[in-house]
Parts: sequence; C-alpha cells; structure tokens
Amino acid sequence: MILASALRPRALGVGTAVPTASYTQEEVLDTFAITDPKIRSVFLNSAIERRHLTLPPPDGAGGRVHEAQGDLLDKHKAQAIGMGAEALLACLKRAGAELSDLRHLCCVTSTGLLTPGLSALLIKELGIDRHCSRSDIVGMGCNAGLNALGVVSGWAVAHPGELAVVLCAEACSAAYAMDSTMRTAVVNSLFGDGAAALAIRSGHAPDETVVVEGPQILKFASCLIPDAIDAMRYDWDRDLGRFSFYLDPQVPYVVGAHAELAVNRLLDGTGLRRSDIAHWLVHSGGKKVIDAVAVNLRLTKHDVRHTVGVLRDYGNVSSGSFLFSYERLLDEGVAQRGEYGVLMTMGPGSTIETALVQW
Repeated sequence: MILASALRPRALGVGTAVPTASYTQEEVLDTFAITDPKIRSVFLNSAIERRHLTLPPPDGAGGRVHEAQGDLLDKHKAQAIGMGAEALLACLKRAGAELSDLRHLCCVTSTGLLTPGLSALLIKELGIDRHCSRSDIVGMGCNAGLNALGVVSGWAVAHPGELAVVLCAEACSAAYAMDSTMRTAVVNSLFGDGAAALAIRSGHAPDETVVVEGPQILKFASCLIPDAIDAMRYDWDRDLGRFSFYLDPQVPYVVGAHAELAVNRLLDGTGLRRSDIAHWLVHSGGKKVIDAVAVNLRLTKHDVRHTVGVLRDYGNVSSGSFLFSYERLLDEGVAQRGEYGVLMTMGPGSTIETALVQW
C-alpha cells in the first residue's frame, strides 16, 4: 500500500473564478432566438441550470454580433487573464501564501492559443517575480488539469519546500460556433467559462504556520482510447471560418466502458479496492458522461454529488471542472485524515486521466 510521506506533493489550497454574467439555458436559447424543438430539447435536458458565459454584444437588430476568429482569440485572452488572475489569487489566499512565494506556474487552456503563453501574461499582469519558472499545457482538452497536476507534482518533488500552482483557465465562450446544426447545439448547450487553481508543494516551507487542509498526491494513471481518437476534437470549420469543437454522441459510452480499466490501473499495487475510496471527484463532462462513469464504477449519487452540482451550476468548465468539485468537497469539511480520494478527468484522445490522493 502507498503510504503518505512528508516529501510527497500536497495540495495546499484551491481557488475558482467565473465571469460575472450568467444565464439559464432558457435565457441562452432566447438570446439567440433558437426555436428548433430538437435543439431546445438538447439544452433543456442537459441537467444544467445556469452557466457563466461571455456572449457577444447585441447587434442592435435583436440579434448578437458575429464574432470572427480574431475576436474570439481576443475574448479568450482577456477572459483567461481576468479569470486566471482571480482564481490564482483566491488559491494562494486559501493556501496562506503570497504571490512572492510562487516559484512555478503551470497554465492549462484549450479554448484559445496564446504566444507568449498565459503563464507569461499572468506573471506580467500580477507582477510575479520574473524568475518564477513556468509551463503551459495547451490543446489537451478537458482532461488536461490532471496532466498538469502530474507535471507540477514532479516539479514539486524536485524542489521541496517551494510553491507551485496549476491554473486551468477556459473561456469556452471563445470556442463557440453559432449555426443551426445539431453538432454545435450539443457543444453550445454544455460548456461554460471558468478558471480554477490549485497550489502544490512537497515538504514544508521554512515558515509554514497554517494548517494544511489538502491531501497528498500519491499516484497517477492514464488511459488513452485510440479507437476513439476523433470522438472529441477541436478543428477548423471551413464553412464558418473558425475553429469549432466536435463531440461524438458515443463519447459517454466509450468513456464509461473504459472507466473501470483506468481506475483499476490506478489502484494496482496499492492494496486498495474501489470500496476503500471515500471521495470521488469526476470531471463534469455532461449528464450522460457522469451517468456512464457512475454506472460502470458502481458509484452512488452521493459519490458524484459535487460533480453533478458543478455541472448544474456552471456547466462543463473544461479542464478546471474537477477543481470546482474539489473546492466544494473542501468547503464541506467532511474529508478525514487517512481517507483516500480519486480524481478523474476525461477528454480528447479519447483519454481518461486519474489521480490517487490521501488526506
């Protein structure tokens, strides 16, 4: 069995942020004058009540301004910096840390391309020490938060006592395509804007005085599904002249069918069984995805309560979704010392990423 150790990376604090504007599904439908009953049904049966979105401004004729790809990239940059800064500061506050304590910043995004990357832009925006090391994980999709956590956990072990942060900033409104097809309706009904940050450190800071509330990170495991490599993709739509996201209708069933394989690999060699896991933090990928994972792993409604709650209140906020659930778990204050948790994300590839943690 894997045992906790002072040198293992530990989660110290989490912070989230969303745009001010939020909309019910009915409000989104009305905003874009969508009357097709099939498309309305997709929105209204999504198990989503409200999402935070950055919609295009009114065009003065009862519609909304058409946003070219360049406008969407500008939106992504502004939202990623704004939400990202807010989530990062909230994360550090909860961890009892300051910007001056930050030694590595890893930024994750799939809703726009930035060069220089979001990490460099945030270092300038917030006045972070110019010697702060950084990394950017771009284009991996909804699973990428755990990919970043794996990378940053390794950095933390190599730099004991130094603070690192994983920041996921997804301006999903900047990745929308507006047309009347069912393909875009599925995407437009699901995603919301949001950012989430998690502070990580191995060992102890020399002057650490706060009580650490987060778990140690014990192990990671990945599962790529090559046969479904095109089931989730973000590619160029020549008709619309912009990028657009595609979700195959079979995605929930493909992910569900491989969930047990991914978790079994994660627990292999630990001496743990699924029944030993007290806390499950699954990506809020959509109602059908959550249901498929829960059925295949035999999880209860209580096990996925935060996953379902985040989907209901924010929609799918892509790579940071699992951290929104993690924040809710911490706010509950129910996790006890010694208990185990599993984090699970899924995204393009198709890929399932998992992590094992212990409080």
